Amino acid sequence: MSDDLQKATTQGKINDFEKKSQTLKLMGGEKQIKKQHESNKLTARERLDLFFDEGTFQEVQLFVQHRSTLFGLDKKEIPSDGVITGFGKVNGRIVFTAAQDFTSSGGSLGEMHAKKIWKVMDMAIAAQKPFVAINDSGGARIQEGVPSLEGYGGIFYRNTIASGYIPQVTAIMGPTAGGAVYSPALADWVFMVKGSSYMYITGPDVIKAVIGEEVTHDELGGAVAHATKSGVCHFVTENDTDCIEKIKTLLSYVPDCCHSPLPLADCTDSAERICEDLDTIIPDKGNRVYDMKKIIKFIADNGEVFELHELWAQNIIVAFIRIMGKPVGVIANNPRFTAGILDVNASDKAARFIRFCDAFNIPLLTFTDVPGYMPGTNQEWAGIIRHGAKLLHAYSEATVPKITVITRKAYGGAYIGMCSKQLGADYVMAWPTAEIAVMGAEGACNIIYRIEISAAKDPAAKRSDLVAAYEEKFNNPYFAASLGIIEEIIAPRDTRKRIIALLDALKDKRETRVSKKHNNIPL
Repeated sequence: MSDDLQKATTQGKINDFEKKSQTLKLMGGEKQIKKQHESNKLTARERLDLFFDEGTFQEVQLFVQHRSTLFGLDKKEIPSDGVITGFGKVNGRIVFTAAQDFTSSGGSLGEMHAKKIWKVMDMAIAAQKPFVAINDSGGARIQEGVPSLEGYGGIFYRNTIASGYIPQVTAIMGPTAGGAVYSPALADWVFMVKGSSYMYITGPDVIKAVIGEEVTHDELGGAVAHATKSGVCHFVTENDTDCIEKIKTLLSYVPDCCHSPLPLADCTDSAERICEDLDTIIPDKGNRVYDMKKIIKFIADNGEVFELHELWAQNIIVAFIRIMGKPVGVIANNPRFTAGILDVNASDKAARFIRFCDAFNIPLLTFTDVPGYMPGTNQEWAGIIRHGAKLLHAYSEATVPKITVITRKAYGGAYIGMCSKQLGADYVMAWPTAEIAVMGAEGACNIIYRIEISAAKDPAAKRSDLVAAYEEKFNNPYFAASLGIIEEIIAPRDTRKRIIALLDALKDKRETRVSKKHNNIPL
């Protein structure tokens, strides 16, 4: 063969490759893309273009096709089998992804679709890099039968193997139903989009047919429903673009892998900054509320706080902040909601966040203002004992630096549960406004002085005197400090400075625990 003929043949093959590539990259084609846009959704490729740094995305297994011949599938082409997989850089850091494309056969999951996801998840685990799934799928490809179910099983297995090893994020950017919902549940963080995404085990039609209940898609499994009622969704976003930007922000706080260093941001804040407003933030009366989020903002670099699970279990706050450019996980009681009391949902929310931070070596900073655990039959029968134990377990299990600041109330078992010294806190500080006791003065006096009060000529006056005496002795941090139960009492304005010094002192902390296979957390 002459050189010219060989060149022409080679060029023809290259042209053929480029043509096939471009056709496949259109996925479902212009008509389906238009329908996607009319639903206020971007296509998978448009989402990936927004997510990755320009020109860095490397697609994996573009040419994969299904191989099923059942129910007419042998006559149906599904470009890239409905999912785009690959890796690229997000703000300069490598991230792996699988993005389902609803324009290509509804993004349905079949055998080869799943195997593409398996491949890229395996790559992420081997490379020790974060994995982000973008879900927009009609569910299992029923025509393929059991191989579709096997596909989900392989994804769940990899989610579990990767858990605590690499960060896993799922963005629900369309329908996610049936077996597909369990991969997001196994991931670390779930994002949803208002109005265009939903997830549920069984849809409204099945629910109506089986139990006669009528409910809309959004009411049943929309972003707000899962963010406020079930706690499945951690972030509610306004649209696809907002969702992607928030994922990028989250990734900026977490390392590539449990063995990787924490990402360090440029710090323009001062280590010597005094927070004078904190000296007056606690109200004079213990039953008055204040904004715990303001305290967190005063402590954080430049007042920047990235709150997670903002709409669920609002009596406790979990958030990422940076202190001198380094990520820190914050857990704080929120007096604005049910006085910051601990209940089933708050315990679950905080415990999961603590375990994530510990898995990825993010230090923990706890702000305590808690009157106790929520009483009543609803909480007891919902398992407050079991759920509350998760919080105790998570704090005790964590080996990262743990710093606790008691701002006001720290009563009873909830005092222990909010990272007390005996749960492994490395350093416990209290403000002068702290109240560290078994319970509030009124309840304590009713028990301790029951006989004296009932025998008094004026029981009400006697109770009042005893309560005042109890408050003077115990509604302050000095008794606990005298016993070494807390390390020091600090002026609120110095809190940021003290935390900075402690994080620096504890940065090389190491703990060795007893050797075992794994803990048995009270799930």
